[in-house]
Amino acid sequence: MKKCLVSILCLSLSVVMLAGCGGTKEDANVIKIGVFEPLTGANAAGGELEVEGIKLANKLYPEVLGKKVELVIADNKSDKAEATTAAARLIEKDKVSAIIGSWGSSLSMAAGDLVKNNKVPAVGASCTNPMVTQDNDYYFRVCFLDPFQGTVMANYAYQQGYRKIAIVQEVSNDYAVGLANFFTAAFKKLTGDENCIVEVGNYNTNDQDFSGILTNIKSKNPDAIFAPGNFTESALVIKQAKSLGLNVPFLGGDTWETEEFLNVGGQDVEGAVITTFFDDTAPVTDEAKKFVEEYKKEYADKESIAAVSALGYDAYLLILKAIEKAGSTDSTAIRDAIATTKDFEGVTGSITINEQGDADKNSAVIKTVKDGQFVYLDTVVIE
Repeated sequence: MKKCLVSILCLSLSVVMLAGCGGTKEDANVIKIGVFEPLTGANAAGGELEVEGIKLANKLYPEVLGKKVELVIADNKSDKAEATTAAARLIEKDKVSAIIGSWGSSLSMAAGDLVKNNKVPAVGASCTNPMVTQDNDYYFRVCFLDPFQGTVMANYAYQQGYRKIAIVQEVSNDYAVGLANFFTAAFKKLTGDENCIVEVGNYNTNDQDFSGILTNIKSKNPDAIFAPGNFTESALVIKQAKSLGLNVPFLGGDTWETEEFLNVGGQDVEGAVITTFFDDTAPVTDEAKKFVEEYKKEYADKESIAAVSALGYDAYLLILKAIEKAGSTDSTAIRDAIATTKDFEGVTGSITINEQGDADKNSAVIKTVKDGQFVYLDTVVIE
């Protein structure tokens, strides 16, 4: 009886050990890349667009180093605290080798200390605020920055003959405040007039009534209004401005480039002008041509391709190339490989990562809303 019991225990132990080995072997053949994006809440439309590009890249390039690449997607719920929780879960529970995200600079910044302290590299797709990568050796990005984007739009406004600008900004949004500040600095320099910004109106995320702000701005007779902020609130600002008879041009940033902005704004957002990262009607690289062709197959119901989808695709490929270069899934090795990226051919152009962890980019696309669609206007290069 005792011998039988010993045999049973040995057999049970062997099964447990084999099961453990089986799990280890399976994990060894999978490389996990975390994706933390706003899939619910105020920024959900932007997060979903980035995920579309990431998923397409994963479908077209599903392996590296002979291993399957698995996307582990976490919803940061458009909330800074939730962004920290989502990033922590990806690092501590899911054991990802790298992270992509997030749409929304504030959400990316919320995860900054986590990726830095745990030494897991993160690559932002469209988070443009300079503070995302500031003093953080483990955060990178593939998009241009707000100082550049603000300068591009200031130049556009100046070239259009605008000399008096009002600003409407989402003060609870680091992206909006930063972009407004960079636009202001550039526009003052161009005009040589410290009083060229005739009014600044502030609102918070999820606000619905902007009549007070807009009535005040109307009294200042601006040539145009620069209104960086989330797509929904920005569309409402424009609608309410038109209803008050404030029929001046509206200028914005990359966050407007969503179907939600068009749907909420309707006819009122016709003529709105934005800066963005990519135009699918004029792909500039071979990878861009491939991306446009495959995206239209994968998302046949989409009438156009949002620039942030292209950036999500680029962020994934950049990490894959880094893993290949490192020859390892070790997070620190991947981080070092990302940091030395040079002349990587992405969808949105050639990408070289500089000492700050940012992509060196000197061009931006300007689009306008025409007939309910974002239409290419120009490409601006600033040396």
